[in-house]
Amino acid sequence: MVTLDLPSRERLEAVNDASVDDLPAFATVRSVSDPPEVDDVRASAVEALDDIPVFETLPSGSSVAITAGSRGIHDMPAVLAAVVEELQNRDLDPFIMPAMGSHGGATADGQVQTLASLGVTEASMGCEVRSSMAVERVAEDPNGEPIYAARDALEADAILLANRVKLHTDYRGPIESGLCKMAVVGLGKHRGAENMHNAAIARGFDEVIPERAEILLAETDIVGGIAVVENDHERAAFIEGVPAEELPERETELLERSKELFPSLPVDQLDFLLVDELGKNISGTGMDTNVVGRVRFHNQPEVNSPEITRIYVRSVTAESHGNAIGIGLADYVNRDLVEAVDFEDMYVNITTSGEPERSKIPFVVPCDATAFILAASMTGVPDLSEMRIGRITNTLEPGTMLASEPVLEELAGRDDVEIGDRRRLEFDADGTLVSGIEE
Repeated sequence: MVTLDLPSRERLEAVNDASVDDLPAFATVRSVSDPPEVDDVRASAVEALDDIPVFETLPSGSSVAITAGSRGIHDMPAVLAAVVEELQNRDLDPFIMPAMGSHGGATADGQVQTLASLGVTEASMGCEVRSSMAVERVAEDPNGEPIYAARDALEADAILLANRVKLHTDYRGPIESGLCKMAVVGLGKHRGAENMHNAAIARGFDEVIPERAEILLAETDIVGGIAVVENDHERAAFIEGVPAEELPERETELLERSKELFPSLPVDQLDFLLVDELGKNISGTGMDTNVVGRVRFHNQPEVNSPEITRIYVRSVTAESHGNAIGIGLADYVNRDLVEAVDFEDMYVNITTSGEPERSKIPFVVPCDATAFILAASMTGVPDLSEMRIGRITNTLEPGTMLASEPVLEELAGRDDVEIGDRRRLEFDADGTLVSGIEE
C-alpha cells in the first residue's frame, strides 16, 4: 500500500472556472434485451458431462482435476459444484485446482484465497481444493520454447477444463478466452503463463494459444471441457460439454455465439466515462478492453469503438486483493484506489502478462468532484452542461449506465433502451459522489 503527497482539492479545482453545479441532469439508462438463459444451471452442467464420453469409461476411483479460474463468472460456482457432485455420484474422485497463471500473487495460498473470494471453497464444492505452483515441462513449441503444465493436474487420471468462452481483452483470433486458454495459461501456472506471454509478444496470441493448446491436448490427460457462454446479463446462456478431440474447432463456434451476446455501452461515444470499480474478478485486464475501447498491448491494434475521451476509475474490488492491473487504461483514478494497490501482486501479474502500459499510474485526483471539474479542461468540452458523460459500475455491467442529458437526447426514442427519471448528481462535503447509478 502507498501514501501519496498530492495537490489539494482546492488547488486542482482552481485550474478552471468549472463547478459540479454546472453538470447537466442525469438518468439511468438500461439496455433492453431478451437473450437466451439457462433455466437450471446445475442440471445443465450435469448434462454437459454426458457430452464427454470418457466419463462413462473411467475406472472407479479415478481422480479428476477440475480447473477453476480467477474471474467473477456468476454461474461458475454452481457449475463446478454440480460437476463435482455428479462425478462423485459416478464413483470418481474429483478435486478443484486453481488454474489462473500468476493471479493471486503467484502463490498457492493466494490462489486459494482468490477462489474463496469467488465462492469456490472446499465447503461449497464438496471436495478438496488442491493448490500448488509446481509445474512440469511437458513439451516444446515449434521454436523450442518449453510448455508447462501443473503437476497437480498431471498427477490426476483426467483433467477437465472449465471456463467461460468470450472475447479476449488482448487480441482477436478464432480462439480467444475460453477452454484452450485455460489449458495454456491456467494450467501453466505462473511459469507457464509467463513463458506463453513472452512467446505471444513475439509471435502473437492468435498463433501461440491455439498452437500450445493442441500440444497440451496431445501431451496431457485433458479429456474435455465445460464451456459457459454468458448473455449480456452475466448469466449462462449455454453450458456445453466439449470432448478433447473437438475442443479447438468447437470453441471457435462458441466464440461466435458469445460475440452475438456480448454486453456493450448503450452509446459509442462519450467525453467522460466514470467506472466505479476495476478488478481481476471483473476482467483479466481489470476493465474489459472490449467495453472501454482501449487495448494498449504491444503489437496489438487499438479498436475504433467505443470512442471515449477520458476514463475515470474510482476503486479496485476487494476480490482483487490490491491487484489493480488495468489501472493504466484509465486517464484519472481516485486517490483511494492508488492507496489500495498492492504493487507486488500487480507487478508480478504485469510481468507475467508482459505489458507494463497497463500498470502505469494515471492522473490521481483527491475526490470525484475534482475529476468532473478537471474533465472540463481535458476533454475538449469546457462546458460541463454539454459534456457526454456515462457512469457504470464495472465493465461486466455496461448495459446499465447513468448518462448525462446530451447522451439522453441521443438515446430518446430508441426501443432498445429504457430511460429513467432525470435527476441531479449529489456530492458530499468531501467531494465524493453519493448518487447511485440506479434511481
